[in-house]
Amino acid sequence: MLIVTMMTETSKFAATSGMTPCQATALASLESPLKPNVFVTGGAGVGKSFLIRHFQRGLNPKEFPMLASTGAAAVLVGGRTFHSFFGLGILDGGPEATIERACRNRQVVKRIRQVNGMVIDEISMLAGPVLRVAEIICRRIRENDEPWGGLRIVAVGDFAQLPPVERDPAKGGGWAFLDPVWEWSAFERQLLQTQVRCQDPEYMNVLSKIRQGVVDDEVTDYLNDRPGPIDSDFAGTRLFPRRDQTEAFNEARLAELPGEEKQFETISSGNARGVETLLKQAPIPAVLRLKEGALVMIRQNDPMGRWVNGSTGHIRKIQPGRLSIELLNGRRVDIEKATFSLLDGEGEIIAALVNFPVNLAWASTIHKAQGSTLDRLAVDLSRLWEPGQAYVALSRLTSGSELRIARWDPRSIRVDAQVIEFLK
Repeated sequence: MLIVTMMTETSKFAATSGMTPCQATALASLESPLKPNVFVTGGAGVGKSFLIRHFQRGLNPKEFPMLASTGAAAVLVGGRTFHSFFGLGILDGGPEATIERACRNRQVVKRIRQVNGMVIDEISMLAGPVLRVAEIICRRIRENDEPWGGLRIVAVGDFAQLPPVERDPAKGGGWAFLDPVWEWSAFERQLLQTQVRCQDPEYMNVLSKIRQGVVDDEVTDYLNDRPGPIDSDFAGTRLFPRRDQTEAFNEARLAELPGEEKQFETISSGNARGVETLLKQAPIPAVLRLKEGALVMIRQNDPMGRWVNGSTGHIRKIQPGRLSIELLNGRRVDIEKATFSLLDGEGEIIAALVNFPVNLAWASTIHKAQGSTLDRLAVDLSRLWEPGQAYVALSRLTSGSELRIARWDPRSIRVDAQVIEFLK
């Protein structure tokens, strides 16, 4: 009877908060007075980011910061990088030398003593040894032998997606869950399973198999039914594995459009080194080149819900301070300029870029598409090399009906065997 009551209350909470039942269960764990370390996971499109934004609303970012595994991710979520917060640099001299430097750094010491915990986003892209170094730094600075020096850790991510940046396959792939720090952290796992992005049951089943590296008859038939080559007038986004392919394709399509090209220089502020770093990590270019009719992708979420990061559409009117965009779903929206910021380890803005939050969307890299929701997608799956790349690319869509595949190779659908074992 007690279990039934708890499920009913969860269902009521989910209904009133706009959350799925598994999101509501996870939020209850995140807000528990027991304050366990929590690992929030699940496949693409289950609402991990939505859940964490909801959790963070009542938190002071100085006391419970958001840390991202990469600079590009930090810019999009408005957080700091994991490396800058802990003063890790490039781990020059090895783990012990890095730990010693961090423990002598007054700013790092101050930061770690004043926080109560942290959210670590895209945990799959942090190598286990890096996570272990940070955990030791916390214990030493806080002079506390509990995991992470008594700090509360909320880890978020999916190990079936992109692997660690500092991965060394010769040493086990570097996955965080393979390092002793993972078990030591005693994470309570909260698995989100209800799809909120994709509502196409057949496609969801295929994606589930691809996430696990399964290429059976169902997957083969499904991918073969969406062949290429892609028509030149395809009104959607092509995903490429490499940046040079993406830029060349976008430039060629822009040149084909009639009309005058208008350029908008990205306005920068802050220290020179920070601006240089931010220009590499921000989802907008140094100079935004546009024409009316161009296909663009919006690179931020709208608080009013009119678009999400990844929404695509055609520019219908260009004004000095506004773009009028007809989204592929038929809705017309006006976009104004926005600010993308780079934060230092203290959470202070050290550089900022201002421009329209869009980029050309005839093509994008798979890495940059992670976390976004696309309306229509064309992709070449014939020469992928990283575990999870195929799954990240294919799981951007809300429906398989909007998928086009130029080529595909079963060898490109890769999942690390250690990840498969971990998912079990």
